[in-house]
Amino acid sequence: MTKSICVVGLGYIGLPTAVMFANHGVKVHGVDVNPAAVKSIQEKQLHIEENGLQERLNKAVDEGFLTASTTPVTSDVYIVAVPSPINPDNTANLEYVRQATASIVPFVKKGDLVILESTVPPKTVENVMLPELVKSGLEIGTELFVSHSPERVIPGRIFEELVNNDRIVGGISQKSAELTKELYETFVKGEIHLTDATTAELVKVMENTYRDVNIAFANELAKMAEKLDVNIWEAIKFANYHPRVNVHFPGPGVGGHCIAVDPWFLVELGGEQAQIIHLSRNTNDSMPSFTAQKTQAILNKNGIAGATVGAFGLAFKGNVDDMRESPSTIVIDELQKLGLTVVSHDPHIKQNKHETQTQSMQEALEQSDILVFLTDHKEFRELDPATLNAKSKIVFDTKNCLNREVWEKAGFQFHLLGDAKN
Repeated sequence: MTKSICVVGLGYIGLPTAVMFANHGVKVHGVDVNPAAVKSIQEKQLHIEENGLQERLNKAVDEGFLTASTTPVTSDVYIVAVPSPINPDNTANLEYVRQATASIVPFVKKGDLVILESTVPPKTVENVMLPELVKSGLEIGTELFVSHSPERVIPGRIFEELVNNDRIVGGISQKSAELTKELYETFVKGEIHLTDATTAELVKVMENTYRDVNIAFANELAKMAEKLDVNIWEAIKFANYHPRVNVHFPGPGVGGHCIAVDPWFLVELGGEQAQIIHLSRNTNDSMPSFTAQKTQAILNKNGIAGATVGAFGLAFKGNVDDMRESPSTIVIDELQKLGLTVVSHDPHIKQNKHETQTQSMQEALEQSDILVFLTDHKEFRELDPATLNAKSKIVFDTKNCLNREVWEKAGFQFHLLGDAKN
């Protein structure tokens, strides 16, 4: 492929995407407003954690196919992969998308292709990007081609899924979609499905909202577990033996840049027509408080006052360093509101990013009156409780990531979210 690419946004999606194209012989220039992130990429240093990224970054830079700066350059294709967070009132904040689009307007030329990869509310391409792109003076759809191709990957498996997952491409014209498909065929082995931009926007938000609603169902069941006198994890396992049932799992909350955010896009757009979605979001957002209150109840049951809670796991999911929208941080806030002291540890977050954080797991173990596991990191799953030099012999597993029998055999009082045997 002879076309050059400019990727705007070098975070958890933009950087792997840029590196993937560069590793396939495409000249890529990456852009980020964070000078520290740009400098780290230039020096082949990672500012995010992802399996296989270091090796691929080294190759891309060493072979001269990837450069980076804080400003765009003239290219043939522009990929926008910037955050699309929510405001404090849960409405969509699309300013990053607008600013990123505006930043490439001085550089686009006739025949260029602009692709939005960020997950956004339906109509964002039409209502936010196109008003900026028309300022180029080019006719949209015939002289300047625009499409939306949302990422569909999960942290920890990004490169595998970039290649193998099916991809949705929504163009503002048929030619836009076809050019985008041709571009991603550089490395995508999954099927590439063509549609219009608004449908593609809705599809991605639907996918994440489905998971959010399913998790909310599991969380409601977890809250009911003690009244039902069941272990909800076991019940879900048995239910999922049905060939047409796939119940997700409960936990201390829902985090990440997608599932905890995207349903709010539909709540904002749908209003009264998004009641199930809204209720599910509120249910999942209630879980950090529920987890904190459960922790307090365990301490009270053991007659422990003025306790220090060890919170293990700050990332929103296992085996990554991504803290975006992490429920762990909200659980900590809720614990502190209850008057509890918190010390936290996460083996994947190498620099302290939370006021309660320590880099020493031993320090956290020695200070804590209860050990609360909030993220299912491999390091936690593989702990041998018999060898732990811990102050507390009380553990609360919110992710079903520990072997209860092993911990109890080691003398620990074991509590599991959604288990009546607590």
